[in-house]
Amino acid sequence: MTVEIDLTYHGEPAGIAAVARSVEERAPGSALYVPEGAHDAFVYMALAADGTSRIQLGTSIALAFARSPMAMAYPAWDLQRLSRGRFVLGIGSQIKPHIERRYSMPWSRPADRMREYVAALRAIFHTWQTGEPLDFRGDFYTHTLMPPLLNPGPVSAPPPIWLAGVGPRMIEAAGAVADGFMCHPLLSQNYLRDMIRPGLDAGRATADSDRDFIVTAMAMVATGRTEEELATAVAGTKRQIGFYASTPAYKPVLDHHGWGDLHAEAHALTKQGRWSELGGLIDDEVLGTLAVVAEMPDAGAAVRARFEGLASRVILSIPYATDPTFGLDIVTA
Repeated sequence: MTVEIDLTYHGEPAGIAAVARSVEERAPGSALYVPEGAHDAFVYMALAADGTSRIQLGTSIALAFARSPMAMAYPAWDLQRLSRGRFVLGIGSQIKPHIERRYSMPWSRPADRMREYVAALRAIFHTWQTGEPLDFRGDFYTHTLMPPLLNPGPVSAPPPIWLAGVGPRMIEAAGAVADGFMCHPLLSQNYLRDMIRPGLDAGRATADSDRDFIVTAMAMVATGRTEEELATAVAGTKRQIGFYASTPAYKPVLDHHGWGDLHAEAHALTKQGRWSELGGLIDDEVLGTLAVVAEMPDAGAAVRARFEGLASRVILSIPYATDPTFGLDIVTA
């Protein structure tokens, strides 16, 4: 299995078109993804699509439960048209406090809700692609109205839906209903091999479909051109791992390695407002297990070696201040 390495963009929206063009010129086999954080992921994607013609573009991820399926479907469909079939809709649940307290949206039974969310998206896409009436009725979502005036009409093919997750129920749901899976950046080779791949296989065994399925890892990478840059990268990556470790939803990864106490310590620091101390909890064993640490000329090969046979694509996660095209040096080294 050939492992392709893809890039993410975390800067201001105005800068993504130039970065997307650089990716297309220097690493045409790579894709460019954007997470949804302080900006709207679909704004990024529109700017990137308009400035490129070949590379794959996707969200990693857009927040599903912050929107209804219909509110998600419209921008995804428009981006598939704007990109001429190059868009991947990566979606995830986020965590309960953000959905309820930041977005003021409902949260319940997230794995079951996500299964239905994807089914609703597919029903909407089917209506737009075929013109058939929309009649989706579920436990969480109902979509039964689509006047012709509000139907955007068919595209070359509906965008593929990739689902993100960490826990076993969401992993199995992805295998059952999605076209691909995006691993969270808090990821070890062992967790991917022992938990994620079997869970996806179990979900796919229940699906009434033979569709292709893509497994995409997200990998934190600490690297640099100099010893000073590498030290800065290691410190930034440790802080990011500490932040992830403090979140209850990501505890299964730590538990898999017998590091459940690390979550308790990190969570306690965040409750005390001691965010700057999270990186100090991460020793070199944890760092090397959950991130690729390598000098720049070796980083790309190290990423591919870690995920060979387990994922067909790897999205780089570079959690420290760098030039927006820093990841390209890893891909092309």
